[in-house]
Amino acid sequence: MSETQDTPSVLPATAGETSPENPWPLRLLSEKLKAHIDRTPSCWVEGQVIELNHRGNASYLTLRDVDAEVSLPGSIWATNLNRIEAPLERGSRVVALLKPEFWLKTGRLNMSVKDIRPVGLGDLLARIERLRQALASEGLFDEELKLPLPYLPHRIGLITGRDSDAKKDVLRNAALRWPAVEFEIREVAVQGVTAVGQVMAALAELDAHPDVDVIVIARGGGSLEDLLPFSNEELIRAVSRAATPVVSAIGHEADRPLLDYVADLRASTPTDAAKRIVPDVSEELAGLTYAREQMRRVIHQRVDRESDRLEQLRSRPVMANPLVMVDSRAEELARLRQSATTTLGTALVRAQDRITHLKAQLLALSPQKTLDRGYAVVHLDDGPDAGAIVRDPAQVRQERSLLVRVAGGKFTARSVPKAPEKSSTRSRKTTQEKRTAS
Repeated sequence: MSETQDTPSVLPATAGETSPENPWPLRLLSEKLKAHIDRTPSCWVEGQVIELNHRGNASYLTLRDVDAEVSLPGSIWATNLNRIEAPLERGSRVVALLKPEFWLKTGRLNMSVKDIRPVGLGDLLARIERLRQALASEGLFDEELKLPLPYLPHRIGLITGRDSDAKKDVLRNAALRWPAVEFEIREVAVQGVTAVGQVMAALAELDAHPDVDVIVIARGGGSLEDLLPFSNEELIRAVSRAATPVVSAIGHEADRPLLDYVADLRASTPTDAAKRIVPDVSEELAGLTYAREQMRRVIHQRVDRESDRLEQLRSRPVMANPLVMVDSRAEELARLRQSATTTLGTALVRAQDRITHLKAQLLALSPQKTLDRGYAVVHLDDGPDAGAIVRDPAQVRQERSLLVRVAGGKFTARSVPKAPEKSSTRSRKTTQEKRTAS
């Protein structure tokens, strides 16, 4: 009676309403989980088969994510598995149609594989090509974004597999070319689900290293599936963001993962990468020797050419007898002096003749010559205008004192006023009348 009274008659409707005093029966939780999972729709997923067991009409397998450590168990009926043309093996990359199932009695979650299809090389290549085109359209592969490699890197960052042949090839060939080369090595997984994460972590660490001048990502050859991590989109974008130049040395010449497109330099093999990131010391020494010989030859040619020029200058007459130039200039100066003297003498003679001629003209036209011919010059010798030359009889109508200059000298005189013209006329008329009357 008491136990019946302690047990609730109504179960909680939801999980949130349960309590220690009013719990759900285990079967109810399992039923609700099964009902919820049964409503989950089927979906296609991609993964890699890591376990495969055949038991009668059913096969049990485990699928793992291709880029992460995540796996799920699943089962498939033999009728569905037999539809695949090629037999399914461990390590196969597949796409599968999964339907979650919950086994009520055991409480196990199982993925029922309704359909499964191997991912062939053609499918992988097509998927990689679509990704390549998408990244190229974003400009991640443009040549303008490529960083130049240093001519002689101080320290080289190397991302490669643990104790791999690729690592040995890079170290050996780089040391053969430049013995003083230094490396900062990060050994990582270069295939499998952990490869992408480990390579990206090593890349970020080396990119932040202050002494690393260039980073090499190297891996030996392998199948397309083995090289898929180096076509991962996250890794490609991480390389494009790196501030340090990155060299891709993945597989062989024919292998072209997407890392080759985004890297600043693509090397066909790890050995080729070692040859391209450091110079060959023997070639550099030979180049220095050749340059030194070229410089010596050019200097000798220059010295010989200048010596020939000096010899030519010394063989010239002016250098053999420097006074020749002075003598020739002295003769020319004497000739010019004689020419100047002659020209000046001629000019002086002509000027003297001209002066003589002008003097004769001046004398001929001088007042003295006029006086010599019997002319005289009369000056007023008194009055306010004394000294003036008499040019008009009106100037001496009155009695004036005069100064007369003649060829032999000068003397004074006085002017006598002239009788009026009327008296003279009347007198002549009286005389004529007298003559007429007589």
